[in-house]
Amino acid sequence: MIWTGDSETMSMSKFWLAAAGSAAVIAGALYLAPMVVRPNAPPAAVVAQESAAEARQVPENRAQMQLSFAPVVKAVTPSVVNVYATTISQQATSPFLDDPFFRRFFGRNNPFNTRPKKSQSLGSGVIVDTAGVILTNHHVIEGATDIRISTNDGQEYPVDLILDDPKTDLAVLRVKDPRGVTFPALDFADSDTLEVGDLVLAIGNPFGVGQTVTSGIVSALARTGVESDNYEFFIQTDAAINPGNSGGALVDLDGRLVGINTAIVSRSGGSVGIGFAIPANMAKLVAETGIAGGALVRPWFGARMQSVTADLADSLGLGRARGALIAEVARGGPADAAGFRDGDVILAFDGFTIEQPSAFDFRLATKAIGDTAAIQFFRNGKVEEKQITLTGAPDPGKPVTVTGNTRFAGTTAETVTPAVAQELGLPFDTRGVIVRSVEPGSPADDMGIVPGDLIISLNGKATDSAEAFANASKGRPGSWRVVLQRGGRIIRAEVSG
Repeated sequence: MIWTGDSETMSMSKFWLAAAGSAAVIAGALYLAPMVVRPNAPPAAVVAQESAAEARQVPENRAQMQLSFAPVVKAVTPSVVNVYATTISQQATSPFLDDPFFRRFFGRNNPFNTRPKKSQSLGSGVIVDTAGVILTNHHVIEGATDIRISTNDGQEYPVDLILDDPKTDLAVLRVKDPRGVTFPALDFADSDTLEVGDLVLAIGNPFGVGQTVTSGIVSALARTGVESDNYEFFIQTDAAINPGNSGGALVDLDGRLVGINTAIVSRSGGSVGIGFAIPANMAKLVAETGIAGGALVRPWFGARMQSVTADLADSLGLGRARGALIAEVARGGPADAAGFRDGDVILAFDGFTIEQPSAFDFRLATKAIGDTAAIQFFRNGKVEEKQITLTGAPDPGKPVTVTGNTRFAGTTAETVTPAVAQELGLPFDTRGVIVRSVEPGSPADDMGIVPGDLIISLNGKATDSAEAFANASKGRPGSWRVVLQRGGRIIRAEVSG
């Protein structure tokens, strides 16, 4: 499995993040897929599915099978753009700096200079607002110092990054100077109405060869295990997707955006017919937040979930392995306040069946703060339902950066709240500060502090908040007694002041 991304930074051991594949305008046929109605789905969802199913037809003769995708392609391609992101990194002037022994001998403050290295990554984007708002992937523009887009008519525009969301691997861009242009924008489809077997088109710029269209079907829905750090509820398609245009459009035959192409599974770097797209319902929420100029604040449930195995299902009397088992509830959190407890198995969220924890995370993330949701769950052999008002996670406060004459100067740390603990995979009652970054060459860097360290105490003083850590780290005592957690291990060390 490989990421798809910039051809200059390809790695055979990683995922390549991608969009659309080889150029093609392919004859196609409409396909009749059986309608699947989710248990307990609200009337609106059922009606939408029935309408979508009625629109699907089996071709009745050879003439109908020779229909072309060309009208859809002509309508959609002006809304898909190329995205060029320039990054500046520091490159060592001496090859010896890559040698571990050399680095150890000279320390981190080596006597050799570095020089800036400019690199450019290529991706794709989708215009989602006529004012020049574009959706693309976060990994396409990550760390960029300059971002530009070019439209399919050859016009180039500088853009501003108005929202960047690594959790969904999405970013929202806006044209700086639209020059009075009204941009052609794609409409969002309801990705929940997609069914396996539906025809889709993927559009982007693979390998920088130019805008390309490929066709395929929806191969699977709600795929997980693709990007472990992100919300996982991907649309899988066999439309050819290749490196070089992450952020491209996946559209239905009505020319509506059903997904943002993001990743592929491949051993060679090319398409093997297994590509993944972020569903439009998630992308729409991110786009609308960016257009409104707000910050993306997602609801927080306050419970840790785990998958239900066959053995667990049998012991609980659930019948089969399904749902999201609540393994831990944060005290005082929304789930606790609503009356959920350890051992409850969530089966449905607002009428949508929950087969695994990732499905619950996705459904929760597509709701807004202040919304209410109906959660169906299994407890003590019975199916029950609760209504919950969705709220945000407790604010951990701003991260604190330590400065001054101290061994911890250069450390940026954040208070561990229950929500931060959940993000880090730690118990809800974890106390301490999490190191978010360490300035290269700083005293903290020289001492060996690394991002991800959980600092529990300094010289016997508990560091249960960023402010407490900043205060405890002041000064230059004779030595520092440090208690921290790294990689699941508690480390106790004493270092000179």
